[in-house]
Amino acid sequence: MARYTGPQWKKSRRLGFSTLETGKELSKRPYAPGQHGQKRKKPTEYGLQLAEKQKVRHMYGVNEKQFRNTFFRASKMDGITGYNFFCLLETRLDNVVYRLGFATTRRQARQLVNHGHILLNGVKTDIASCQVKVGDVVAVKEKSKSLEIIKTSLASQNHVPGFVEVDADKMEGKFIRLPERSELNQEINESLIVEYYNRLG
Repeated sequence: MARYTGPQWKKSRRLGFSTLETGKELSKRPYAPGQHGQKRKKPTEYGLQLAEKQKVRHMYGVNEKQFRNTFFRASKMDGITGYNFFCLLETRLDNVVYRLGFATTRRQARQLVNHGHILLNGVKTDIASCQVKVGDVVAVKEKSKSLEIIKTSLASQNHVPGFVEVDADKMEGKFIRLPERSELNQEINESLIVEYYNRLG
């Protein structure tokens, strides 16, 4: 399945969850789109697991194959699978660019990476799924520092999570540690995603 490129607000309303993590998508119409959006049936156990998986997949903007492969990588790591899964998603380069405030959305961050505007440890990296390690430095390329979307994003940045540090003037930041579960989205029940993939075998 290809990556979803349609309206993000419509997808958020369908899932009943803010994939942009702002809550704006559901502020006016907190129900599914379409004629029967307010008459949804109670989902089955499988439906709940599938919906939880789709919430996270669309929140991070990952296609189905990448998402599944990332989960299987997490399941082979030591520790709690659900937390490991979140850490792998959070350490994607596009997500770190978003967390540092260089972009207002993960989709915009992925575009910045794909177009070669981002340096990882001083080297231009245009692969959005590249895994960032603790201690790595992520910066905007010198020629790209004049981009208005990056300036606007940094100016509007209200909160930088504790697992990254950013120098807005230099347009660079550092991934200082893995995130704690309490620092990530509390609306997600990752155990449902684990159950979903366990069901599939």
